[in-house]
Amino acid sequence: MSCKKSHQLLLKLDDSLHFTEKKIRDELSSVVRTGEYLWLAFDEGHGLERLKRVKDTYQGHQTFSLTEYMHLPEGKDEVDIEGLAYDGTYIWIVGSHSTKRGKPDERKDSLKKRIKCLAKVKNDPNRHTLARIPVLKDPETGEYTLYKSCPDPKNPGQFLTASRLKANKTQSQLTKALKKDKHFQPFMDIPGKDNGLDIEGIAVMGERIFLGLRGPVLRGWAIILEVQVKQKGKDTLKLKKIGKHKQRYRKHMVNLHGMGIRELAVAQDDLLILAGPTMDCDGTIALYRIPGGLPDKVESMLYNDEIERLVNVTLGHETEYGRDKAEGLTLTEDNELLVVYDAPASHRLKDESDAYADIFTYPEGKSV
Repeated sequence: MSCKKSHQLLLKLDDSLHFTEKKIRDELSSVVRTGEYLWLAFDEGHGLERLKRVKDTYQGHQTFSLTEYMHLPEGKDEVDIEGLAYDGTYIWIVGSHSTKRGKPDERKDSLKKRIKCLAKVKNDPNRHTLARIPVLKDPETGEYTLYKSCPDPKNPGQFLTASRLKANKTQSQLTKALKKDKHFQPFMDIPGKDNGLDIEGIAVMGERIFLGLRGPVLRGWAIILEVQVKQKGKDTLKLKKIGKHKQRYRKHMVNLHGMGIRELAVAQDDLLILAGPTMDCDGTIALYRIPGGLPDKVESMLYNDEIERLVNVTLGHETEYGRDKAEGLTLTEDNELLVVYDAPASHRLKDESDAYADIFTYPEGKSV
């Protein structure tokens, strides 16, 4: 393994910006960087959290609701944002696209009610989100700001517009297509935490958009979906037909020793993968690299010897059982890797609302 943890940076978060009983630091699900700014998402949110780098901290917390930039079928209900990416013009956002099983209260309710709760499966419309929002840097202040619509600085006379993939209250164009797929059809109605469909990562390389799946994992093989989009109307995206048989996606199978994908990131031509347990259990979360990225214009299967395992990010029970789940990965301005955690262990917590992110060195001789 060729990565190692070097230090930590403090994330200073303001829980008063959201009306939720849970702390933001306990629910972090994704992260991406633009210049000196970090953008974060958390499980029960419907927007993005922005922090600015000041020495060894990220602070100045501001929040941006997706409803200010696009229509969501259920308004400010949870989007379950599980992946963020930046392509130089847009921040890309992906929801889990998964159904969720009821979670019984901790012995608070009757046994009958708790058992009944486990039989309930819910399909939240906002989860079926794949979207992009223009983000531009102010040339004078250096501040990165989101826009619903704005002139394209690279193409005079054209506009950049916040857009969301075509969807209704039960499915997106992507899930509609996957329901006809021989690999995915059996898993489409199974909740994400039960090895059903669960998108938990996104990376963008040019026109290629990669979606990392926590589930399903098939006989130990994790899946990365590749899609491309085109603008349809003012604020809607549509999937291009890119498959051999005019499918609207390509499949890349990756052997990660039975683990599912928790996050994706791009490092020059390489694709980075955070991988961990598919089911709701404790276990190792590791960082992998696919040198040169995924093959273009074809589907693929990548074996163990074609993938580099860089480092074990966390070992689950080594710290506190059920905690310290690495969920977000991005590259820093210092060519290092920044990782944020869902349910962070107690040693990562500071004061009432702050938490530490880990910084890992990147392999020598490979600049990001």
